[in-house]
Amino acid sequence: MTTTNKTVPVHRDVKAELRQQAEEMRQTFAKRGTLVVNVLSSPGAGKTSLLEATARHWGDRRRMAVLVGDLATDRDAQRLAPHCPVEQLTTGGACHLEIPLVKQGLAKLGSNDFDFLFIENVGNLVCPASHDLAEHVRVVLLSVTEGDDKPGKYPKMFRTSQALVVSKTDLLPHVPFSLDAAIRDARQIQPDLTVMPVCSLSGEGLEQWCRYLDDQRKDMIAKSVTDEVRVAV
Repeated sequence: MTTTNKTVPVHRDVKAELRQQAEEMRQTFAKRGTLVVNVLSSPGAGKTSLLEATARHWGDRRRMAVLVGDLATDRDAQRLAPHCPVEQLTTGGACHLEIPLVKQGLAKLGSNDFDFLFIENVGNLVCPASHDLAEHVRVVLLSVTEGDDKPGKYPKMFRTSQALVVSKTDLLPHVPFSLDAAIRDARQIQPDLTVMPVCSLSGEGLEQWCRYLDDQRKDMIAKSVTDEVRVAV
C-alpha cells in the first residue's frame, strides 16, 4: 500500500493575528485606565532595579503590577514581590515574550485594577523589538556600562521605542561612556525619543521618570475618552 503525502498550504498570517490581539488588549487596558509599559534592555542593564525604585517612589499613590520575563528562574519576580503584585513569565529558552505568555501572566495576576502594568521583557536588544505586547509605551534601558555606541548597533530596538532610560548613571565617572554621544546616536535613529538619565540606587532622575509615566497615562486616558466619543457620534 502506497501512502501519498500532500502538502496543503494554509494562508494564515499568525503574526497578524497576534498583532490584532495586542491591539484589542491595548484598547481594553486604555478603557480601564491601565498604562502598559514594555521595559526592554540587554541583560543586567537595570530593569528590575528601576521597577523596584519606581514602586518605592510611588508607594501607595499608584497601583502597579509587573509581569517579569526570563529564560529561567523567578529571581527578579522575588525581588519585586515585596513591592507590588508580580507574576513570572518563564520562556524556557525563548529570547523574547509574546502575547500568549503575557495572557497567561495576566490570568494569574487576577485583578486588573492597576494604574500601570509593566512588562519586564527578556534581556535582549534584538528579538523583543519585533513583538507587540499590547504596550502603550515601549521603554529601552541603556546602562552606562554597555558603551555609548549601542543605539547605532541595535537600531530597531531604539527606533521602535518611545523612551530611553540611561541607567546606572552613578558609574559615569568610572566608565568610558559619553551621555551626549549616546543621546545623539539614539536620536539619529528616533528623533522623538524621550531620554531620561536615571540612577535607581540614588534616586537621581526618578522624579522625571515617574512624571513621564504619569503624563503618558493621562494622555492615554484622554485619547481613549476622545475615541469613545467619536465612535458614539
